[in-house]
Amino acid sequence: MKQFLLVVCAVLGVAFTSQAQEKKSKNAKVDVEVKGNCDMCKKRIEKAAFAVKGVKSAEWHSDDQMLHMIIDENKTDALKVQESVAKAGHDTKEVKATQEAYENLHGCCIYERES
Repeated sequence: MKQFLLVVCAVLGVAFTSQAQEKKSKNAKVDVEVKGNCDMCKKRIEKAAFAVKGVKSAEWHSDDQMLHMIIDENKTDALKVQESVAKAGHDTKEVKATQEAYENLHGCCIYERES
């Protein structure tokens, strides 16, 4: 009987341990090129990134046109963030903003688009 209880406890212990490990979030650093010009662009791009569930950190730099992020890969991926940023009017390498979203940007935010 004692051996049976020990086996059951061991099996339950392993089951709980593996379940706890699956729930750990996997944070990843991701850099995405995003077109923009100014501080208004910075605010809009970062707001669009943070609108995606799973984005823990987002900071866009105008000098290198890069959005540096930390994301929870269990909740999102770089493509979802790029789609959100494109909806706000800013092109990325993989996702282009619609012409309408681009034209709705403030005059100082109009950047040169690649064909």
